[in-house]
Amino acid sequence: MMNRRDFLRRSAVASGAVVFPKAVFGETQSRKSQFTMWQLPLHQNNSQGNSYVFRTKQGKIIVMDGGVAPEAGYLRGFLGSLGNEVEAWFLSHPHSDHIGALNEILKNPDGIRIKSIFHSEFSAEFYNKVEEGSRALTVEFYENLKKTPARVIDVKEPGHTIEIDRVRFKILSVKNEEFTNNAYNNSSMVIRVSDTARSAVFLGDAGIEEGEKILASAYRKDLDCDYLQMAHHGQNGVNRKFYETVKFKACLWSTPRWLWDNNPGTGYNTGIWKTVETRQWVKELGIDKHYVTADGLYCI
Repeated sequence: MMNRRDFLRRSAVASGAVVFPKAVFGETQSRKSQFTMWQLPLHQNNSQGNSYVFRTKQGKIIVMDGGVAPEAGYLRGFLGSLGNEVEAWFLSHPHSDHIGALNEILKNPDGIRIKSIFHSEFSAEFYNKVEEGSRALTVEFYENLKKTPARVIDVKEPGHTIEIDRVRFKILSVKNEEFTNNAYNNSSMVIRVSDTARSAVFLGDAGIEEGEKILASAYRKDLDCDYLQMAHHGQNGVNRKFYETVKFKACLWSTPRWLWDNNPGTGYNTGIWKTVETRQWVKELGIDKHYVTADGLYCI
């Protein structure tokens, strides 16, 4: 376990975007907004992850995903600095870079109290048929969910809305087991977080098929937002049409440096990933505000 002193020391080194203690213990960034949002940095150079923490003006804590298992120590320290109690935890889908840290916390809470966990549970028929490499962790995670004292909510239909201290969490998409291509990613739970002042939409790892399905759904207008989390860490997710259709002002990139630059070690944009292409798409849309985990911790 990482104690608070070690946590603050590591965070001060890792966080180039903000002065860390002020970011954690300070007030909401927008006086009119009912929530502060943190995009957590990565400490695993060879990995990627998706991890966001929210704090309402009344002090309630909400987590989105949480990142890979090795990030559990950092996440424990972060939540410990905020009181160790999580009002709600939302999960996009059971890939290791989204549920790994929470899975470790479920096995050993070590003081972290989670009231509710929201996810869209895959059927055994689905996860036994697709993505064999993800199956063991999925089964383990679902077993750990059964053991947790937290209330576990399986969201089966889009439209489900949770309000916490005047902050709304609206589920725009749930599992899509009809998509067996890019299966887990296309079954990401897509979530809109908003109050009367600002909004953010989290796409998880949604692929082209899920993106097209949401655009054609009754929740199309809910996709318009101030901050948009770029699908699948900004590469090989939803298509250009999706980003051209949705109205948004800033990009949230849960993207490490190697992926941001599409650099597998052989130079800029020499890899197989499509991050640089996605960056060009949003540049052509006139969007120039980017919050990238490669740059450290952001308090938004």
